[in-house]
Amino acid sequence: MNDSVSGTRRRATKTGCAVEATMSVVGGLWKPVLVFHLLDGRVRFNALCRLTPNATPRMITLQLRELEADGVIRRIVYPEVPPRVEYELTPFGRTLEPVLISLRDWGEAFQSR
Repeated sequence: MNDSVSGTRRRATKTGCAVEATMSVVGGLWKPVLVFHLLDGRVRFNALCRLTPNATPRMITLQLRELEADGVIRRIVYPEVPPRVEYELTPFGRTLEPVLISLRDWGEAFQSR
């Protein structure tokens, strides 16, 4: 069973450190970038693909599913033809905003060194 579905992703099972639990939810290259793009509000799937052109649509789909399973984002499907799908942060996901802003600021300072 996928860790995100079984609910073990947020547990720090290897080190007992809360940083491990955080990284199990938002670790990797694409998850924090996707969540960062959702800070401004709902975004359609294709727009997320355009915002992250180096990630394949399959990778984006997998990362979004894990974020949804962990309660960070919400997937909204509109009953239209063709179907329209949007993603937004949950209130729990919103709590990542200061973390992501700090990561962005640190990254900008690092790149300008």
